Amino acid sequence: MIHIEVNRVHGDYGFEAKDAGGHIARMDTSPETGGENFGIRPMQMLLMGLGGCSGIDVVSVLKKQRQTVEGFRMLIDGDREKGKEPSLWTNIHVIFELKGDIDPDKAYKACALSIDKYCSVAATLREARCKITWEVNVLKTGS
Repeated sequence: MIHIEVNRVHGDYGFEAKDAGGHIARMDTSPETGGENFGIRPMQMLLMGLGGCSGIDVVSVLKKQRQTVEGFRMLIDGDREKGKEPSLWTNIHVIFELKGDIDPDKAYKACALSIDKYCSVAATLREARCKITWEVNVLKTGS
């Protein structure tokens, strides 16, 4: 079982979440809804979780294929339902940017395996009927 502790520590809506290892994430709501920009919006944190989960998958697959990943960046954009409570993610687009001595076909396959098979966050979002699209760009070393 995973254990997370969440405590209000700042104003009305500023929370800190701590995992069993002592890692802390700060969360808050937007100033428009009473927050104070103390931390990440919880729904944005879900997109960050998608990035972390998928990023770990992609690097792991590429390392097993003996690809040299010198740089890795993901750009993630999402749209949420308008005028609904709860307001779920409906569409997410991910751009994987990889740098190094990487075969583009292997990079594409690693990203596909992550989003379509291995990433638990992506699977959770799909279960909520969110459409996830993605693309991958590989930059050779020295570019």
